[in-house]
Amino acid sequence: MSDPPKSSAFMPYPVATLSPRIIPSDLSSFKSRGISQVERELQQKLSEIREQYLAAIDHFNWNKLIYEADINFEPIVGETYHLYEVRGRNLVSMIDPGQWHHKHLATIRLNMDRQWKLVELSAAIDSIELFKDTSA
Repeated sequence: MSDPPKSSAFMPYPVATLSPRIIPSDLSSFKSRGISQVERELQQKLSEIREQYLAAIDHFNWNKLIYEADINFEPIVGETYHLYEVRGRNLVSMIDPGQWHHKHLATIRLNMDRQWKLVELSAAIDSIELFKDTSA
């Protein structure tokens, strides 16, 4: 069945030329609030994504540096090791920095997923300079 005809008095819009004018509300404050809120939220999301991206690059660089270093033993997952510079080469060792005279770069741990996690960066080391040397 078809709907019964509606009275023009109950229509949500004017149906005759003599109907009162519809004057749109001023929406400028609505729009400006919306734009401000959306911009703020998107800037926050972009900032978070940028931080995650930089952290991922840093994590990648450390893993690349460590896996390219000399490792003369099979590291055990969950154990802590130390990265040294020995005679111009990087070396992963079990020897604590206080017990060895070579240049200590970082303290690292091997995770379950076979990714190295930086535990502590040596105070005298600039990781940016360290990674510049490995990319050449």
